[in-house]
Amino acid sequence: MDTAVSLVQSYLYMNGFFTVTEYPVLELMASGEYRNLTDVDILALRLPSDGHSHPEADQPLIAIDPALGVDEGRLDLIIAEVKEGKAELNAAGRDPVVLTAALRRFGHIDDNTVADIIKQLLEDGEAVHPAGIRVRLCAFGARPPHKSDVPYMWRLHGELTDYIHKTLTEHWAAAQTIQSKDPALAFILLMEKSARATE
Repeated sequence: MDTAVSLVQSYLYMNGFFTVTEYPVLELMASGEYRNLTDVDILALRLPSDGHSHPEADQPLIAIDPALGVDEGRLDLIIAEVKEGKAELNAAGRDPVVLTAALRRFGHIDDNTVADIIKQLLEDGEAVHPAGIRVRLCAFGARPPHKSDVPYMWRLHGELTDYIHKTLTEHWAAAQTIQSKDPALAFILLMEKSARATE
């Protein structure tokens, strides 16, 4: 898995999202053969919640990053591209064929509904499925997009690492027991444990 994708996945995990990474989008050609049109870097789904841990659970409450703009009362689906440069959507990330494949990964949606959602996504970066599901486009990168007024949400890798580090530090009693197989999170945990070992 790409390192930047791993970082974004760890960040989304910590904010309560289930993710699919590097999701292949196939195209059926006239010859009857398939080709890989592109990969969607991240599809992330977050179930609604009340934003609180169970009252009987002896676990710290981890605050959702407010910059992510999560609406805890509804299903939230993010279709994201991850770049090591500018946080921008490329042509494939705005391609209706690719967006249709991404949306249908999470269940059947009729053609008219898909077309309406994609139209709204491309115009505003966000749409609402008739069932109340919030769908958003997002780009993650090391630098801001070329234009500041892009319609989609964008986040910088530095902001993600700041959030992860701050969250782990605030909940270190619990975090230090984690043995994560997620490459980005495991590396950040190792760095924090190493730094604390010298204190």
